Amino acid sequence: MLAKVLAGFLAVLFISGVSVAGIATLSLASAAQPTVHLAGDVPAADIPQIGAIDGGVNLLLVGSDSRKGQDPAFGAEDETGDLNDVTMLLHISQDHSNVTVVSFPRDMFVSIPSCPDPAGGSFDSMSRQKINTTLTYGGLACTVLTVEQLTGLEIPFAAEVQFSGVIAMSNAVGGVPVCVAEKIEDEYTGTFLDPGMHTLSGVDALQFLRTRHGVGDGSDLTRISNQQVFLSSLVRTIKSADTLANPVKLYSLAKAALGNMKLSDTLANLDRMVSIAIALKDIDLDKIVFVQYPTGSTEGGVQPMVDAADALDSALLADQPISLSGDTGGSVEEGDAAATDPAVPADPAATPDPAATSDPGATSAPTTVLPSDVKGQTAGQATCSNGRTLDDQ
Repeated sequence: MLAKVLAGFLAVLFISGVSVAGIATLSLASAAQPTVHLAGDVPAADIPQIGAIDGGVNLLLVGSDSRKGQDPAFGAEDETGDLNDVTMLLHISQDHSNVTVVSFPRDMFVSIPSCPDPAGGSFDSMSRQKINTTLTYGGLACTVLTVEQLTGLEIPFAAEVQFSGVIAMSNAVGGVPVCVAEKIEDEYTGTFLDPGMHTLSGVDALQFLRTRHGVGDGSDLTRISNQQVFLSSLVRTIKSADTLANPVKLYSLAKAALGNMKLSDTLANLDRMVSIAIALKDIDLDKIVFVQYPTGSTEGGVQPMVDAADALDSALLADQPISLSGDTGGSVEEGDAAATDPAVPADPAATPDPAATSDPGATSAPTTVLPSDVKGQTAGQATCSNGRTLDDQ
């Protein structure tokens, strides 16, 4: 979802003609939602010119479970407030050679720093609460402060998306093909998918991303792995020649993103968003890594695994590319699924040949091999959702 949103801002670059580009820019600006002020915001000296952003990027994307103004089919409004059930950090390296996307489990206990109250004043810090309460507690700015404290990173950019935004953006990209290895059955989200390939958009895409009971062991951790199946396929779709060459699809994606997301002040500038997207577009699929923040079980939820989390945080702080030694955390390789189920076709083109995508003359920082406790996959890995039937629930 995050890569899809950012890549969408490339749309303006592909719209031919000065007059058309001008109209597109005005239309996109008029679609934007009110912005959010982050605690560490400082006014930018200059708006960047069209071109890749200078240096690295840390951007936090939050998916809210709020039902305010949403379709009643998604359920009644939750009296506990807006929970950030999806919290993802995008880290683009300084040299734009690699990307790490970190998913923070919603039930992970963390300390929450003092957060500014949007109505004025501030909220007290808390020593131990689940990370998905930060959006309710102090809004998007509080979630950013919490992840900054947890990881040690500075995060100058942030965005919040609700259910309708996921639907609009999946429609704008024309659907995302996902592979299902074992049948998915989830009465809570109405997700029922047989083994094989499915192109998901709209409500179907949203419910696939939301399903927890229908995948893996039914936990939020295996839901993250399921989301990474979708995200890795999404990145491959966005970076395909057809998608990047289609100005109508890209413009629709940009408009859907701006019209359905709440952005930080620092991100709510079309030139800046385009410059971040440009930094992403030439990165090899095998250099885009999706990881789960490493956690272990505790009463009522999960908590960070200190050594593994420190290894991940240190690599990000040092701006080093990472390599995974652990498994995906729940999904299966597409080739493995095809070997056991003929309904899942093996796609040899899904995983690129590293020799064909890498630049042999390029130099980069030393790669950090993360402990096996860190689960995830690259965008170049074609994986399948490991479904769960009603009989197993």
